[in-house]
Amino acid sequence: MVAKQVHITGRVQGVSFRAWTRERAEELGVSGWVRNRSDGSVEALVSGPREAVEALIAGLHEGPPAAEVQSVHTTDVETQAEPGFQIHG
Repeated sequence: MVAKQVHITGRVQGVSFRAWTRERAEELGVSGWVRNRSDGSVEALVSGPREAVEALIAGLHEGPPAAEVQSVHTTDVETQAEPGFQIHG
């Protein structure tokens, strides 16, 4: 099991990025949360089996069709997310 903090920049708010991320995370069996940041970026905590987390992060480089992702930065973290995947404000 691994956990990563993820920071996504670009045109990622107002394009259903959070809902898309939750759907993809649920398909992959990844736990965590996703939220908009005041600077226009999106932040997420994702945890689960390494392959599933890596697959989700790979998908975040594209996002939903209306998104224009500029960068995806990940940081390894110790904290495992609670089961399930939530959208925060």
